[in-house]
Amino acid sequence: MNTATSNQADASLIDSAYAARRLFITLLLMTLGGSSMYVVSVVLPEVQKEFDVSRADASLPYTLMMLGFGAGGLAMGKLADKWGVHVALWIGAVGVGSGFILAGMASNIWLFALAHGLLMGLLGSSSTFAPLLADTSLWWDKRRGIAVAVCASGNYLAGSIWPALAQQGVETLGWRETYIWIGIVCGLGMLALSFLMKQRPPMMVVAAPGSVQSMASERPFGLPVNTAHALLCVAGVACCVAMAMPQVHIVAYCTDLGFGAARGSEMLSLMLACGIVSRLISGAICDRIGGLKTLALGSLLQGVALLLFLPFDGMVSLYVISALFGLFQGGIVPAYAIIVREYFPAKRVGVLVGAAIMATMIGMALGGWMSGKVFDLTGSYHAAFVNGVLWNALNLSIAMFLLWRLKKVVQPKV
Repeated sequence: MNTATSNQADASLIDSAYAARRLFITLLLMTLGGSSMYVVSVVLPEVQKEFDVSRADASLPYTLMMLGFGAGGLAMGKLADKWGVHVALWIGAVGVGSGFILAGMASNIWLFALAHGLLMGLLGSSSTFAPLLADTSLWWDKRRGIAVAVCASGNYLAGSIWPALAQQGVETLGWRETYIWIGIVCGLGMLALSFLMKQRPPMMVVAAPGSVQSMASERPFGLPVNTAHALLCVAGVACCVAMAMPQVHIVAYCTDLGFGAARGSEMLSLMLACGIVSRLISGAICDRIGGLKTLALGSLLQGVALLLFLPFDGMVSLYVISALFGLFQGGIVPAYAIIVREYFPAKRVGVLVGAAIMATMIGMALGGWMSGKVFDLTGSYHAAFVNGVLWNALNLSIAMFLLWRLKKVVQPKV
């Protein structure tokens, strides 16, 4: 009997007190593993100055990290499906810890970028997002939406905590020593918590061939599985190209406007703290209206927030808009995990969620780089915000198309 079978949990543990304790651990793991996604934005101005590179080149570490994060999420999802999420977390702990330390010792922008892409992204933080979202969705039934939202909130909890801590470290220790200390704390913390995640999820009940539930997962939205999933992935790229503009460049934007990096870091922390609230509210909404409608709602509101950045660039207005942006878009990415769990084959949830999350990370990577490139070409961020609005419109159009498909083919939740 292999490890996967011997460690399989009893189905009675679904929605149990153990599932709640496990959810708290995943929240902590995601908070530690997600640190690299936000710290790099804080040090962007310092890195650009020290390595004497363009804004686009200074954005490259973030771009490579998001690409690695996405590809790693797919690989880690497959690994978790086969051996358990704790194995992926062991690898992630080593990746995050060593990545921060080596980036802090980098002698040029290319080594700095590779440490982010290969170690912090591909092997590190990827283990604490898609695999944990998929794992959480298998431990909950009645409150699956809010449970996945709580899990995903760890990513924004990281965003609300680490930028302020990193900015304080940069001002007192310098960005290099700050990176090294964050690597030590996050790497060891993830390793310790991973040993509490060795229990496998309960055995999933597979619907009988030809049943309503089977048809729902075999023909999501009345489309072939691969076609439906491809549309979902395109939507993921589009929404996150738009999402990356404020998240990656708000610190640099505030510096250009003369408000200083500290104010930009505060706006980023506020944005992501509000994202936590958004994810929890969106999770509750998701349990009522489903993942796809939640995605459409979040996409619409994110577009509104992006439009507000265009006419308003005062310090007070940017604080307000940053908060609104966080409140509006926080539930978008977790919605993809819920959509996969609701309409796609349950036995492939790890790899399908991993692929959907990989698409969102490609979007974040592309959006971070693209915004920097548009800035280099135009000398301002105005066109970059317009670019984000257009990509957001693509995401909303796909969500609306899938909703239209559901009206033609009524499908219950799996």
